[in-house]
Amino acid sequence: MAAKYAAPESDKSAFTCVHCGVYASQSWHDVLLSAAHRGGDRFGYPHAKFARCLSCGGFSIWHGTRQVYPPAGPAPPPEPDLPDELVPDYEEARDILTRSPRGAAALLRLVLQKLMAYLGEDGENINADIGALVRKGLPVQVQQALDAVRVVGNNAVHPGELDLRDDHATAGQLFEVINFIVQDRISRPRDLQELYDRLPQGAKDAIAKRDGQVQAAGQGSS
Repeated sequence: MAAKYAAPESDKSAFTCVHCGVYASQSWHDVLLSAAHRGGDRFGYPHAKFARCLSCGGFSIWHGTRQVYPPAGPAPPPEPDLPDELVPDYEEARDILTRSPRGAAALLRLVLQKLMAYLGEDGENINADIGALVRKGLPVQVQQALDAVRVVGNNAVHPGELDLRDDHATAGQLFEVINFIVQDRISRPRDLQELYDRLPQGAKDAIAKRDGQVQAAGQGSS
C-alpha cells in the first residue's frame, strides 16, 4: 500500500512533496527581492516564502498560507491503478481545488460514478453501487464517509452538480475515498493474486486439495 498522503501546509516541517510524491522534510526560506536600480539592495517580501524538499530539491512557493506554485492543489495524487480514463477529471479536480472546492467536489463525484461502472456496478446510482460493493466486502466505513459528505444517502448531491455546502474538507474526503476504493477493489486483489501466483505448483495443489476437503465436509454436514 502506498504511504499515506500528507497535504502540503504553510510552515509545516514535512509533507508529501508536490514534485516527487515522497513524504519528506521541508526547508522553509523567506523570499528576498533584489532591486538593481537601488544599487543591488535586497529586501524581504513579508507575505512570500518558499519550501525546498529535502528529498528531491524541488520548490514550492507560498503567499501567506496559500501555495501558488506548483498550481496543483494540496490534494493526494491519484492511485496508480485509477483507470486511465478517470485520471484527467481527477487531476483537474486537484488543479482547481484551491480556487474552487465546489467545482473540485463536483468533478470527483463524476469520477466516483465512473469508477462504480468500471468496477462492474450499474454506474447510475452511487448510493446503490456503494451498497453493492459493501456487500461484496468494501468496508462499510466507506459508505458512512460518503454519507457524511452527501454523496450517498437521502441528502446525496448528484454527480457533476455544484453544492453550496461543499468546501475544501468535502473535496478532500472525496479524494481520499476514491483512492481507498481503488486500493481496496483493484490494487489489493491484484497484489494478492500475484502473491498466490508466485507459489510453487505443489503448494497450489495442496491448497486446492485442502479446500476441496473442507467443501466436501461442509456439504456432508448440511
